Amino acid sequence: MLRVFTLVFAGLFAATALAGTDEEPSAPERWNEDGLIIFDAEDINLNDFLWIARPVVIFADSVNDPRFQEQLRFVQEVPEAVTERDILIVTDTNPNELSDLRKRLRPRGFMLAILGKDGGVKLRKPFPWDMREIGRVIDKMPLRQQELREQRQK
Repeated sequence: MLRVFTLVFAGLFAATALAGTDEEPSAPERWNEDGLIIFDAEDINLNDFLWIARPVVIFADSVNDPRFQEQLRFVQEVPEAVTERDILIVTDTNPNELSDLRKRLRPRGFMLAILGKDGGVKLRKPFPWDMREIGRVIDKMPLRQQELREQRQK
């Protein structure tokens, strides 16, 4: 139920942000071809997702950074891993515009940060990680363990 709520909430958030524009959103700012929602750090307040989603933040100094492109590929290869773990993908590729996330996490070049539903930083990596590795980190979190136990009881 919570997963459905997260997807509906994220979809409504994205739809509201896109309302009033005739332009098709461009990846990685909003949607990709798999239907994953990818938010830009400037357009999102992570406090709105506390206890709802696990943000995975991808920083780079440019959209053209090969590590950034590789990380997006990893995320897009397994969209079900993203949705089943309530992951919120957030990108920040503009070091000149200091988003709240960039100020808080202070990346240098490429950085992958995994945050918990509580908003705390659980992991930082200076290189791309595939979804299997990200999933393992998330699956070890106490709240995720509790979610898995509750799913098994249903």
